[in-house]
Amino acid sequence: MKKLNKIMLLMALLPLLFVSSCKDDDPAPADAFGIMTEYMMANDLDVDKVISGWITARPVNENGTAKTPAEIEAWAAGYYIMDIRSTAHFGEGHIKGAHSSTLASIVADAGSADKPILVVCYSGQSASHATVALRLSGHPDAKVLKWGMSGWTRENECDKWTGATASGAKQSGNWTMDGTADLGTYEYPTISSTSTDGATILAERVAVMTEKGFQGVASTDVYGTPSNYLINNYWDDASITEYGNITSAYQINPLTLAGDNFKAYDPAAMNVTYCWTGQTSSMVTAYLTVLGYNAKSLKNGVNSMIYDDLNAHKWTTLTFDYPVE
Repeated sequence: MKKLNKIMLLMALLPLLFVSSCKDDDPAPADAFGIMTEYMMANDLDVDKVISGWITARPVNENGTAKTPAEIEAWAAGYYIMDIRSTAHFGEGHIKGAHSSTLASIVADAGSADKPILVVCYSGQSASHATVALRLSGHPDAKVLKWGMSGWTRENECDKWTGATASGAKQSGNWTMDGTADLGTYEYPTISSTSTDGATILAERVAVMTEKGFQGVASTDVYGTPSNYLINNYWDDASITEYGNITSAYQINPLTLAGDNFKAYDPAAMNVTYCWTGQTSSMVTAYLTVLGYNAKSLKNGVNSMIYDDLNAHKWTTLTFDYPVE
């Protein structure tokens, strides 16, 4: 009888031993998204903080005239300028003192910075991706040069803006003055990491974003077939009332992790954000990519869709050139 009782006890314990063994060998995956975003909120890296004060305009005098070459040189000397255009275009002409870099390598290259960083590209859009990477990587004062080299000089075909303005969106039939669509609610993306440390996971995700490169989409693709995208018109109410928006677009603004506003983006969709010039939306898109969303920035913003209607936030051709070396 005693032998039988021992056998029965052993049989009862076997399932518990099996479950315990499985738990040790196959632990539940960590919530990498939750760990990372909790770290970001605790360290002032929510999106509203990251895109605050992110841009600086070219230097001008109070009356709007160009500064002298000596004044411009003194202004540029206050920054560690990182130019992420092609090496060929950098060689043809760049702001004095600038350092050639790339979006993929900018975080590593920024280790040499001994001043606040100013990122320069062709139009300010790729530089906005790069600035998000820097601000999420210990360089909170990094900024973008507004309009990029397009707003600096006419030399060496630097102007990538003039030919990018257009006004065909309203004629497409996919523009409305009836306001934006009602927001949906989705689950957050799932991201994978072998780490359970928020800073490490964030660094991994920043590397993913910079390796992917600038994520942009042409406005004609978006307003031509808006059903292919989840579209965020990143404007305030007054601007939407004045100008309208792409049919079926949402207004996800305000946008913060702390407010759970990112749940209006769909991890299963291609999420497109647009703004006035594509520079702010580029920053939002870079941030979305870090979080694990499929995301694109509508290139050149509404300047590429309703340029003729705009009363503000409008690209204007250079009236003077700044020196390059």
